[in-house]
Amino acid sequence: MFCFQCQEAAKNEGCTIKGMCGKDDSTANLQDLLIFNLKGIAVIAQKSKAAGVAVPNSAAAFIGQGLFTTITNTNFNDENLVGWINRAQVVKKELAAAAGDKLGTDLHESASWYSNDVSTFAAKAEQVGVLATENEDVRSLRELLVLGLKGMAAYADHAAVLGVEKEEIWSFMYEGLASTTQDLSVDEMVGLVLKCGGVTVTTMAALDEANTTAYGHPELTEVNIGVGTNHGILISGHDLKDMEELLIQTEGTGVDVYTHGEMLPANYYPAFKKYDHLQGNYGGSWWHQNEEFESFNGPILMTTNCVVPMKKKNTYLDKLYTTGVASYPGAGHISDVNGAKDFSAIIEQAKTCDPPKELETGKIVGGFAHNQVLALADKVVDAVKSGAIKRFVVMAGCDGRQKGRNYFTEVAEKLPQDAVILTAGCAKYRYNKLNLGDIGGIPRVLDAGQCNDCYSLAVIALKLKEVFGLDDINDLPISFDIGWYEQKAVAVLLALLHLGIKGIRLGPSLPAFVSPTVLNVLVENFDIKPITEPEADIEAMMQGK
Repeated sequence: MFCFQCQEAAKNEGCTIKGMCGKDDSTANLQDLLIFNLKGIAVIAQKSKAAGVAVPNSAAAFIGQGLFTTITNTNFNDENLVGWINRAQVVKKELAAAAGDKLGTDLHESASWYSNDVSTFAAKAEQVGVLATENEDVRSLRELLVLGLKGMAAYADHAAVLGVEKEEIWSFMYEGLASTTQDLSVDEMVGLVLKCGGVTVTTMAALDEANTTAYGHPELTEVNIGVGTNHGILISGHDLKDMEELLIQTEGTGVDVYTHGEMLPANYYPAFKKYDHLQGNYGGSWWHQNEEFESFNGPILMTTNCVVPMKKKNTYLDKLYTTGVASYPGAGHISDVNGAKDFSAIIEQAKTCDPPKELETGKIVGGFAHNQVLALADKVVDAVKSGAIKRFVVMAGCDGRQKGRNYFTEVAEKLPQDAVILTAGCAKYRYNKLNLGDIGGIPRVLDAGQCNDCYSLAVIALKLKEVFGLDDINDLPISFDIGWYEQKAVAVLLALLHLGIKGIRLGPSLPAFVSPTVLNVLVENFDIKPITEPEADIEAMMQGK
């Protein structure tokens, strides 16, 4: 295997024996083979469209889901991945058959490779993985695009589940993936990477539209972090539709629902507040789940990525359920049947379990997406004009296991009292339970929500730029100090670059998939820089550097 898609890549080069995320080499190889086949779908789709043959959006949606299932900590199940590969080959054959003889003969190998023999998958995977591209810089740009597409695909899938789809998103799925099979110039590849950032902005806007149309705009909310006395179900991941269905099906059963990890922001939506049995949030970010899932006692529903392999064999496997693109060997899986999911098995099991063990007490505050912050715009602008707020620091993105991520906690603790933190994603767990106070009633940590709600932070920044009459978003008193881990963070980074934001600090390490040459391009054009020491970075950020 060779995998360098996440921030934990071994030696910051790549995992070659077993993934730091916990996936086996066989799993990594099957994911490579799936991506190879998804590229084949994209190649056929692009050729078909060029020949005037209609291509159904369902093929792009399948590509999106297929990419989503290869995101870090989503799918550890080889049997499930084989099923994805088989379905991908069916989609290829259907598209090819629809195009007839109009495709021509210059198709990439991924478009024409088929096998019904699962035993050949591993051998083929070794030929088509990341290292199949020998040139380091070409490989870097191709993988940067593929990883950005993975993050974009995740957001597109969530939006589509709620009925919001955009043609340009599906179209770029084809264009972007197909381009990685072509010999393009560096400028062309850089252009596609930046285009991915632009389409990611569109995708995050679509998801924001989907979420707020279905559930209302997030609003200022105090979320309970203690526990009740009833049986409970813990729901983690990002899929708000799953959250809604679980709340509906548990109503009146005597079973409470708790959010975990990236599902915390579900508590901010008005539509979910009507459910009295939504108790609040349990625990912290994804990497604590071995201990937190054990102490929760009841069943756990993983709706998307952020699954962590168990340290102790089968400790809570009998209470772990996945759904959507997530899959874990031995865990129960709740499938979508005609657009609905039946959670009755989880609910009945919850009734046999002890209530959750209390980890902490108190409340945390969130719900500062763009609609809520813009409702406070006058107060925020006055605070900036008066000098009460000197700087906004965007500390969004991912949390992770490394001790070096204490950097983000230290920055939060040591920032001057006239600085406000804007956050989204699980990075917030490094500081959202600290008592950092407020500035004239404005909390010093404004949590917009999930990682996709970085879109809200961009909307807020663009609105402030307008209010202050600035020509360039980089003239705002705002700095970006981003923690990254997986591919949705890559997509968000590309979105920020597309918006013209410069001077982003990135950590705890720079991506292994970015070659020195490509890094130089990013530094020269966007002034991307690594995090250093908290004190030094704080001083620089407060000076606008």
